[in-house]
Amino acid sequence: MKILYGVPSEGMGHATRSKVVITHLLARGHDVRIATSDRAFDLLEKSFPGRCYRIEGLHLKYDAGTVDRWASFKNLVKTAPESLTTNLEAFRKVHKEFAPEVVVSDFESFTYYYAKVHRLPLVSIDNMQAINRCDLDLRIPPSESENHALAKAIIKAKVPFCDLYLVSAFFSAPPRKERTEMIPPILRENILQASPTTGDHIVVYQTSTSQDDLLPCLQAVRGVPFKVYGFNRSESHGNVELMKFSEDGFIADLASSRAVITNGGYSLISEAVYLRKPVLSFPLKGQFEQFVNGAQIERMGYGRRFDDFHPDAIKAFLFDLEAFRENLSGYSQDGNQATFDALDRFLANPTAPSEDLESD
Repeated sequence: MKILYGVPSEGMGHATRSKVVITHLLARGHDVRIATSDRAFDLLEKSFPGRCYRIEGLHLKYDAGTVDRWASFKNLVKTAPESLTTNLEAFRKVHKEFAPEVVVSDFESFTYYYAKVHRLPLVSIDNMQAINRCDLDLRIPPSESENHALAKAIIKAKVPFCDLYLVSAFFSAPPRKERTEMIPPILRENILQASPTTGDHIVVYQTSTSQDDLLPCLQAVRGVPFKVYGFNRSESHGNVELMKFSEDGFIADLASSRAVITNGGYSLISEAVYLRKPVLSFPLKGQFEQFVNGAQIERMGYGRRFDDFHPDAIKAFLFDLEAFRENLSGYSQDGNQATFDALDRFLANPTAPSEDLESD
């Protein structure tokens, strides 16, 4: 079967998990082409040479660890004409050269609209839909109410009326809408093959290099060694070691760590949970999805979530590490098999697009 697979470039977690699913689809004998942009294009073209179409996607702007909505909007307006031209050319090229039979979208709009225009069966695979289609079992604080409403509206409008939604989550969130199935996190093979141990160091993954108080905060937690990824340089600052990025090195450090400190990114938190590493989450302000991930970590007893990065928050987290490890010991997941099975079932008998789907 000919499958068009859409991958956004905002955050490399989409690309790494899509790589896992695409590898499975190719092994099953399907012919897959990928539509993506920027760093995701570079990664996936290297992994699947000749199978990628370059498109233009949305890029968020940040200021001091917070999503800058106005800067993001201005960038969208500035790049819109060129992006539209590029994507229209890619739209025609995909139809002429490949003519897919089924579309899979990982929260990606180009492939979604391609499926709708050509009335093709459409599968959504992502974690964001938990906010729209599932019961999160969380109390939303007043400070997050605006972000919640905005996130839900965007997610609801992004890829509505798909024939199947496979919603990935490390937490329990029963579906409240039809055509929705929960699947565990999609994990790369290196994580599945890792053998976790408990060392002395704590892995810190920092996506916003503009957070200039990171080093002083970590240095204030004396006697605790930190390995920091995200700045992509090698430096030593007392108990804090900045690590130049290496996938193998990062996974080795993650698997042998005492715990993980990160923002609220879904992929790393999912990997940490699978390896049973306690998580301290400082979600980026303005990203409700990151708030949800951090709040779920705290609700399940797998770690803590704090609004502001501070040495006292780190110390409070470290005090309860043993309790978090005990709670994590009950987590289990059979690799990616549940995801593969769900997708294979759909592809064995793709649902024809319908006009009478309920409101999404």
